Amino acid sequence: MSERTRRVTAADVARSLGVSRATVGYVLNNTPGQTISAATRERVLAEAERLGYRPHRTAQALASGRSMIVMLLLPDWPMEYSLRQHLETASRVLDEAGYSLVTHTRHGGGHARPLWELLSPDVVIAWTPITAAERASMKASGITRILPPPRQSRSFLASPTLNAGARLQIDYLHELGHRRIGYAASGDKRLALLSRGRVAGAREAAERLGLGLLDVRPVDHRGGSAAKALRHWRQEGVTAIAAFNDNLAAMTMAAALRAGLAVPGDLAVIGHDDTPLAGMLYPSLSSVSIDNVGLGHYFADLALRAARDEPPPEKAPDLHARVVPRESTIR
Repeated sequence: MSERTRRVTAADVARSLGVSRATVGYVLNNTPGQTISAATRERVLAEAERLGYRPHRTAQALASGRSMIVMLLLPDWPMEYSLRQHLETASRVLDEAGYSLVTHTRHGGGHARPLWELLSPDVVIAWTPITAAERASMKASGITRILPPPRQSRSFLASPTLNAGARLQIDYLHELGHRRIGYAASGDKRLALLSRGRVAGAREAAERLGLGLLDVRPVDHRGGSAAKALRHWRQEGVTAIAAFNDNLAAMTMAAALRAGLAVPGDLAVIGHDDTPLAGMLYPSLSSVSIDNVGLGHYFADLALRAARDEPPPEKAPDLHARVVPRESTIR
């Protein structure tokens, strides 16, 4: 390896300054309890910067017992707007605390070696339940901070606050006078867990309002499922649709317009997540806004508390779900 491409080490900094390797190590690692003068500290830091020294993270991790990595296990979901918002926020908060966020998507039937075995993160946190085999693999890799814990059998996604938006959709449509409401559930098997949670929230609201059984139909972008669901809803006298997300709401609204229906005159439609798409459509799409930034802060806080061996927050965050009315529901 040439001198140009060789990693600059702490020994190189020490040799250049004519000081001991231990002194350089104490300064670069900010080791407490050392009597190193401010002038020497400044000289070491300046020379390290001049030489292009970069810390060797693997060596630091071995020395400190910390990798400064938080691993978030993701279900095999499409990377949509709300998920990106959440991850960007969590990554920024963790970075400010000195941690790197690494995401690992679990694919059903996958054969790749689990990423936690390669990186040994300080904390592993998952949105969906961790299997016994996964947990055993993590522990065998020396990972002790694993969320959710074994005693917590349900997913973080089962939190009532995460399904608040679906309840708001039904409440809102009911306030507008709709009594026969359909629900466009996700037809994507990868989103089954999250979709079931939102359907449960919508059904809970419908039952509370005395609307009877909610008419739930799967919708996706293939096979004309939106048009098929629409025909069923119209036969059943449905006048309003709440959708799992803005994409499904847009598909449903497009199917209604192609069928010659007026939106919202013949069919009101409301989505979920309040993505930029909602405001760009014509008619513009009513939706539910969720505090994805707050959710990102919450998961980052969970991880940081675990890294410090502190107890988790006593309750899930208030996601401040709210309806954003637009043309698809307002006559």
